[in-house]
Amino acid sequence: MKSIGALHAPVTALSFDGEPSAVELDAVQQEMPLILAEVDLLDARIMVLDRPVTELDARRIRRARNRVLAARRVAANRAGTVLRGGAA
Repeated sequence: MKSIGALHAPVTALSFDGEPSAVELDAVQQEMPLILAEVDLLDARIMVLDRPVTELDARRIRRARNRVLAARRVAANRAGTVLRGGAA
């Protein structure tokens, strides 16, 4: 019985250098405001896991949630502009 191996060029994937491409880095940079807003919301929620929620905590969570929603809106509007080819 012969074993099938990835010995030929058409079967073997291209070499991967482990580094993100410029396009991938740009996509991450575009999403960074949303990522940071979500991290702030997560931090605010983690702070109240082991204690009762105070009025200050509730405000902090509400503001963080509003920042996430605003960042999502900006990201969605940017994606909609890109999909339409930049015509606004």
